[in-house]
Amino acid sequence: MNTRVVVDPITRIEGHLRIEAETAADGSISGAWSSGTMVRGIELILKGRDPREAWAFAQRICGVCTLVHGIASVRAVEDALGWRIPANAQLIRNLMIAAQHVHDHVMHFYHLHALDWVDVVSALQADPKATSALAQSISGYARSSPGYFDDTQKRLRQFVDGGQLGIFANGYWGHPGYKLPPEANLMALAHYLDALVWQREAVKLHAIFGGKNPHPNFLVGGAPSPISAGPGSAGAAATTLNIVALEEVRSIIRSMQAFVDQVYLPDTLAIAGFYKDWFARGEGVGNFLTVGDFPSDGSADAASNLIPAGVVVGRDLSHIEPLDLRDPQQVQEFVARSWYDYAGGKAQGLHPHAGQTRLHYSGPQPPYEQLDVAGGYSWMKAPRWRGKPVEVGPLARLAVLYASGHEPTRALAGQALRTLELPLAAIFSTLGRTAARTIEAKLLADRMEGWLDQLIAHIKAGDLSVHNAALWERASWPRQSQGVGFTEAPRGALCHYVVIRDGLVDNYQAVVPSTWNAGPRDAAQQPGPYEAALMDRHRLHDPKQPLEILRTVHSFDPCIACAVHVVDAQGEELTRIRVR
Repeated sequence: MNTRVVVDPITRIEGHLRIEAETAADGSISGAWSSGTMVRGIELILKGRDPREAWAFAQRICGVCTLVHGIASVRAVEDALGWRIPANAQLIRNLMIAAQHVHDHVMHFYHLHALDWVDVVSALQADPKATSALAQSISGYARSSPGYFDDTQKRLRQFVDGGQLGIFANGYWGHPGYKLPPEANLMALAHYLDALVWQREAVKLHAIFGGKNPHPNFLVGGAPSPISAGPGSAGAAATTLNIVALEEVRSIIRSMQAFVDQVYLPDTLAIAGFYKDWFARGEGVGNFLTVGDFPSDGSADAASNLIPAGVVVGRDLSHIEPLDLRDPQQVQEFVARSWYDYAGGKAQGLHPHAGQTRLHYSGPQPPYEQLDVAGGYSWMKAPRWRGKPVEVGPLARLAVLYASGHEPTRALAGQALRTLELPLAAIFSTLGRTAARTIEAKLLADRMEGWLDQLIAHIKAGDLSVHNAALWERASWPRQSQGVGFTEAPRGALCHYVVIRDGLVDNYQAVVPSTWNAGPRDAAQQPGPYEAALMDRHRLHDPKQPLEILRTVHSFDPCIACAVHVVDAQGEELTRIRVR
């Protein structure tokens, strides 16, 4: 007899996600459904606004990925109006996006995903001296003395003895799926705490270039920070870039590199070595899409992108299919199993430029025991590439970079696989997704200083330009235009589509990474990546402690869009935000 397992909410993510899984008597998952349970309404708020200010609203789609939504939004407007930005602005954007990646990947590994593999309470049984020996055997990280781990253990014991595990409460501690020895658990817990301190420095880069974090400032046509060729003075504007600020950026980059090299990368390999079976499950749809990013020469030429655009189909790393985000035959969104409707009917797919945001809730009234999986069951749409579900994110980027022959990616992936004694096919898995994120953090942290050197070289040569104001006045704009702005956000391909009519936003659609990955089935009943991954060789030890579901779902790093519409238990509207 099959049993429906409900995990709601999925915790340690941004937003509201519900997973339901159908399990057989032996605990194996035969069916899975992913539901975003809150609606996003930013697209509706943007209609009728000046497109140059759209980024400030679009950033609020998410409370975590504020930077990348801002980037995608300004790029969408620039594309619609045919603007090219100065090379300096492109390099500044590269640095800001790469910093977001490194910061986000470290935070995900330690604070959102590590507790799926690390038994916190088990760390109380660890020998601090043995923990020190383990840490020093895998890395030269300075904070590895027996005394340091003893202090960490004492802090944990105070939490446990006081009955206040705090952020570690309600874990499935003691679950037989945990395989790390106590010393490895204590080491990972100590690094969890270190990462909290480290990230305070990492976010300063966004404040230097964008004035603040979160929600840094942006500017259509370039970057918001003027450059000073001098050392700066007390009377200089707080947002002016000078050599002092840029050298602080260098210091931040090097702290990122050090933490990735000495802590994040060694910890990933050490922990993964105890869970090699998780390199054989959780793949999903087998198709991987990237939109491309990081113009390496500071231009807007896609040919110079560090990460190329393209699609790997069916794991075939010998070939990359070309991608055209503007082609309505390539990119479509479906709502057959969503709580939306289209004017032409739910079965059709729409390109985002013709996209519609028409709310149509037809599911059971909350609170409910199960989703109506035969009807609509999510506030997310189902994006498809040429009718196929595709995965986006670090694993997709690794697959496309590997297929493109990118030597640093091939070298890092090869080294990790040799260390773990695994074949190349192991990357298509739950832990392959996690390892891809670590490899990417290493790749980008190492590349950032080169972009900074390019920026400083331009400044020394007298190029201080950060903004193209030639088309700033709306009088010069075409009466109607449309564009797509995209970036490789930490969680994957992020696309903002805008239609501008008579100088104002006429339609706005955001296709976010977790829409690609967490979306429901489509009109052809094809599952999305989350759903397919959970049906790939998963077996629950205990349905009341679905650790296995959390491991695979968290490997995608879910970031479900924020909501502006709230209903009560009877489905009645509680709050509506009006924009005049």
